[in-house]
This record gives sequence, C-alpha cells and structure tokens, in this order.
Amino acid sequence: MIVDRQMLDALVARYEQPDFIASDPIAIPHAFDDARDQEVIGLYAALLAWGRRSIILQKLEELCARMDYRPYRFVRFFDPERDAERLRTFRHRTFQPEDALWLTRNLQALLARYDTIEHFVAAHLPVDAPDIGPALEALSQALCGLPGTPPRLRKHLPRPSAGSACKRLALYFRWMVRPGPVDLGLWRAVRPAQLVLPLDVHVGRQARAWGLLRRKANDWKAVQELTAVCRRFCPDDPVRYDFALFGAALLRASSEASSSPTAR
Repeated sequence: MIVDRQMLDALVARYEQPDFIASDPIAIPHAFDDARDQEVIGLYAALLAWGRRSIILQKLEELCARMDYRPYRFVRFFDPERDAERLRTFRHRTFQPEDALWLTRNLQALLARYDTIEHFVAAHLPVDAPDIGPALEALSQALCGLPGTPPRLRKHLPRPSAGSACKRLALYFRWMVRPGPVDLGLWRAVRPAQLVLPLDVHVGRQARAWGLLRRKANDWKAVQELTAVCRRFCPDDPVRYDFALFGAALLRASSEASSSPTAR
C-alpha cells in the first residue's frame, strides 16, 4: 500500500491531539511547570519509554517522588553519599538501580558545565547539520563519560555511529523541539527540520507496509531513509508523521490482539 501526504496529514490530525498526552510518558514532563524540570525528567521518561504504558507511567511517577518532584534540583545537586539511596531500589525492566545512579551522576556532570541539556546540544550540533545525529552521538557519549560508569549503561544510550536507530533519544528530541499540542517545544537550539523519526519495530513495520521504507533493518540508515521520505512531504517538520506512523501501528497491534507498541 502506497500512502500520500493527504492520508498522512489526516492521521496526524487524528492522533496529534491533547488527549494523546494522558496515557503517554510525555505526560510526566507535561506535569511540571519549570522548563528545566521538564527537560530533565523528560530525558528519564524517554529512556524508560518501553513496555506497557500503565507500568511506564507508574515507574516514572515513582521516580519523580524519589526526586522530591524537583528533578532538575535533584540531579544538579546530586550527592552520591546523601542521595544514592533514593535510587538504590529503582528499576524498570532492564533499567537497574546501577543505571539510574550512573545516569544521574553523568547528567549532573553535564548540567554542572552547561546548566541545561539544550545548552549542551547547542554546543554539539552544527547549525548546518542536516539532522540531529551529531547531537545524539555527543549526548550519548556524555551520559556515559564519567570514569567508573558501568558499560551496561551504554545499552540504554546507543549511538548513531554504532548503527543504532537511537529511538528513545530521537523521541526525547522530538518532545523537546516540536511545539504542541503534544510535544513541549522547549528548545530553540534545534530546528524541527533536523529531527529524525523515532524508529522501532512497530513503526518500521508500518512504514514498510505503506511503502515509506525499503531498508529491512531498523537501524540508523533506516532512520535517515524514513526521515528523508517524510521530509519530502513536510521539509520543515518531517517528524510530525511520527504521529501517523505510531498511531496506525498502535491501531494495527490492537486489531491483531498483540501487545501494544512501545509507548510514545
């Protein structure tokens, strides 16, 4: 089946609605008023956004409570001797307490130097970069960069250079960059045109069914291929079609009585 822009735009209009927020992990950063809190908890939310939506939201609410509902302050002034116990028993699927601790320590180091994640991204993304690949690479490296960081954290922070689709970081950038009604639109250092599609197995299957993606592997090359096709439909905001692809994939999974796709 080959789809056209008119069909995709109709699906975007259907799924990119405020009602989408309540049952999605993006509801967590939306619950905060301070942009710095939204930015920080948004990173955790995106990295943990896999599995059943209800469980993801439950775990993220638990994490917010462990951070005293002040995620920026918790991370920025994190003291391993004083605060590590708060993360000692936090886990979600393969994300273990050790991952939570070291992600927080590495993010603290980043914030100590750049104050915000957006400032870090701005320093590592050339203005003329065709996509956010360089920023994804740099952010992944930085969040695993402290001496002593366990290698296991890297599986939660893959890189384009390793061929990964970097789905969860791509999703995080979508949240931070695109304007509402669903996304937060906090960052000005990245143009929506530079974003890439958050690609997972469900979105990949849907994109191939619609003739939007030929590459069989769900890797970085596939991300670039799919984003290039979407960019032809909307050069300034190709990732708007994530709502069409994910929404259709979610509907398809439900009709097949299978587990729902990874939450967005």
